[in-house]
Amino acid sequence: MAHGTTPHFHNTQGLRSIEIGSKEFQCIGALPPFDHPHIFLDMGKGDEIVCPYCSTLYIYKAELGAGHANPPSAIFEAHAA
Repeated sequence: MAHGTTPHFHNTQGLRSIEIGSKEFQCIGALPPFDHPHIFLDMGKGDEIVCPYCSTLYIYKAELGAGHANPPSAIFEAHAA
């Protein structure tokens, strides 16, 4: 399934927080098959948001650039079957 332009992030490592360069994104929880519903999150004017499914704290860091994360391993990239 294609993502379009909305970045997807995961927290398979179980980190308390993940820094990201996007204010609008989808959290998938852990990598499939242990993912939760892929939920769209929008920080709006804030710089932090908590996923209501997995409780990951996402922190916006503009210097990372759209679609990037710290750690980089938190970026989810779907591969066509």
